[in-house]
Amino acid sequence: MKYNALLIFILLANLRFVSAQGGLPKSFFDGKSVVLVSTDPGSRPLMTWKEVADSVHNSLVQAGGDPVAYFELEKIALSEAVQLDYAKSFQQRLVKNIVLVTRQKNQMSIHVAPFTGNGQIIPSTTLFGVTGENIGIATAQFGKVGENQSSHNLLVLDVPEYLAISTSEASSSQKFLAKNPLNLDVFKLGIIIEGSSAETGLLSYFRYDMYGKSQEAILAAQAAQKSGIEQVLKQEYPYQVEWLTEAKSEQELIREKIQFLLVKVEGREADLMRSMGLVPTSDASRIVVKYYIKLLVRNELYIGPEWDADPDWRVALKNFLVNLKK
Repeated sequence: MKYNALLIFILLANLRFVSAQGGLPKSFFDGKSVVLVSTDPGSRPLMTWKEVADSVHNSLVQAGGDPVAYFELEKIALSEAVQLDYAKSFQQRLVKNIVLVTRQKNQMSIHVAPFTGNGQIIPSTTLFGVTGENIGIATAQFGKVGENQSSHNLLVLDVPEYLAISTSEASSSQKFLAKNPLNLDVFKLGIIIEGSSAETGLLSYFRYDMYGKSQEAILAAQAAQKSGIEQVLKQEYPYQVEWLTEAKSEQELIREKIQFLLVKVEGREADLMRSMGLVPTSDASRIVVKYYIKLLVRNELYIGPEWDADPDWRVALKNFLVNLKK
């Protein structure tokens, strides 16, 4: 009897880590899903993102889904241009859903979103999801979400499939240029505050190092970010800037004389360099920040004449602004 009571206590303690928000898209039960995995390298037991994918595949199928391909989230969320490339490939494969798997040191989350069909990939960060304190709890819970639903997904994969999006498949209309833009002294440079509604990188919210941050922590980080950027700009950028905290169309920005956007991307250095058409250096495994400028009227992306990324965003920003003068 004591053993049963102890077992019930343990189960209840574990279940309190499980949560769900929103509603599961009906298309999950009648359409292909692509799965994006982000895993903390500091989690234990140590698992690669593909090993995490192996661990969640059966629960996605059990729930009624049709997971047709798995990718590492960080590679897709590198930049707006990279997301657009993958979105085009997903469209060609008639993908209807995006499953986001986030493994952190103290919890595991699985979320589902309808695929937007454009470079944004997901419509918002308010998605149906379950969270457990480890992979076993999260996958067991997710496997039950389709118990009362009939699924039209019949011929599903027995094991995860890892696809490579080739250059011929992913020909983005956005081009990275290894030089500086002209007329920065004529038009305003828009600067997006991370985490605000002006930021389009919704996928990054589900990175292992971002998911679950409190609103207070986000606002504090935004304030610190703006203050830090202002300090660097005062030293290195003499032209007009405009702070962007609300979502606006490119047409609205252009009407307000904002023809340039300062864009920040973060990821493994080798991945960033490849995505920008450069050959990675021999030691490019570190996580770095890279800035570039987007010219709205011609959809051109200027990364500067020299590679200037750095693990410290302040150093990366200063390097980029200094190179703008060359």
